[in-house]
Amino acid sequence: MQGKVWKFGDNIDTDLIIAARYLNTSDASELAKHVMEDEDPEFVNKMQAGDIIVAGENFGCGSSREHAPIALRQAGISAIIAPSFARIFYRNAFNMGLPIFELPGASEIAEGDTVRVDMAAGEIINVSQAKTYKFTPIPEFMQELVDAGGLIAYAKKEMAQKGKIGL
Repeated sequence: MQGKVWKFGDNIDTDLIIAARYLNTSDASELAKHVMEDEDPEFVNKMQAGDIIVAGENFGCGSSREHAPIALRQAGISAIIAPSFARIFYRNAFNMGLPIFELPGASEIAEGDTVRVDMAAGEIINVSQAKTYKFTPIPEFMQELVDAGGLIAYAKKEMAQKGKIGL
């Protein structure tokens, strides 16, 4: 995956990712229209599918809501890079098929840079700055969740392979 970087600070909570006032719907397309709206009202108009968020410490803190990674993924964010993530957001992101990467040196990446993530090599390449970082490895099972498109898609695939259900 490769995309333009959008920077956000420390402690971006799930209310900033998708405000509570939009939680009356589970329509991913509707949620995507409002992603990061309270932090940057023009964010969804400026970003493009495939772009990458680079944030500070503790991204996704706050309420445990699956709406946050759903909204980000549906808006077209291809990955999130941060030094750390709130644990519940970390798991929700993978369950929803949104790849996230823990990178202690994330603050060195500037907004507007182009970044490429090579999951197989375990590297984040800042194309703009010609700098390569090694990220904290993602457990194999979590990579399988992302590849499948999330936990539900993964479970359906597994059940279909075992002949338990038809797709």
